[in-house]
Amino acid sequence: MQFARINDVTIHYQLIGAPADRPVIVFINSLGTDFRIWRDVVVRLAGDYAIVLYDKRGHGLSDVGQLPASIEDHATDLAALLDLLSVKNAVICGLSVGGLIAQSLVQHRPDLVGALILCDTAHKIGTSDSWNARIAAVEESGIGSIVDAVMERWFTPAFRRPENTAYSGYCNMLTRQPVEGYLAACSAIRDADFTEVAKAIVVPTICIVGDQDGSTPPDLVLSTARLISGARYEVIPNCAHIPCVEQPEALTAIIRAFLTSISPGENSP
Repeated sequence: MQFARINDVTIHYQLIGAPADRPVIVFINSLGTDFRIWRDVVVRLAGDYAIVLYDKRGHGLSDVGQLPASIEDHATDLAALLDLLSVKNAVICGLSVGGLIAQSLVQHRPDLVGALILCDTAHKIGTSDSWNARIAAVEESGIGSIVDAVMERWFTPAFRRPENTAYSGYCNMLTRQPVEGYLAACSAIRDADFTEVAKAIVVPTICIVGDQDGSTPPDLVLSTARLISGARYEVIPNCAHIPCVEQPEALTAIIRAFLTSISPGENSP
């Protein structure tokens, strides 16, 4: 395991190297998860690309840090980690809240971003009322009280079968996140609006969504793609909010095709 002290927060990360002429892909995980959700994509890309994975503050093995923490704070953490690893001009792949962090990063540190993969995310996610209701439920009864509702957004009914042991594992992942970190990220998402930022994005971008995503539905993701000049849009069939878990082969194929079509530059650490 690899750890770094970033902005007075201990960040858990993993760096997987590749030949020096290969791009770096940085994966940013979603709310209530850690970077293990990317495993089935990473094993298909390792060797062909350098890869950076990390647990954002308040998730996984990273510190919660000082609260509150905005999306901009998360982007500052990521920028400092990439500076530490001497990564520039990377392909930033953000899922859900990770996509908001990616948009903030390209706004404040464009030198770090060569291309964007915005996965099941949007320029603005949810409403103040919906996030306040979730925050109140977790404050009163814990993360466990919202598991069923969250899983209906994360995964299709086919994945949520009782005999699918992986489904139980992802329920465990959600409930074992630090409550303070989860709530802080909910507040950060609630307060984030990157509509104007999306309009200013000029790097190659693809927006990807599962056809059954209950958190950022296809129409919302499409509206984000339409804000970004030249952005591509792909829908993954038989998939909800976490395609790297539910449809990793399809997601990997889309990522490969996108990266083959662009030249984000030589940026391996």
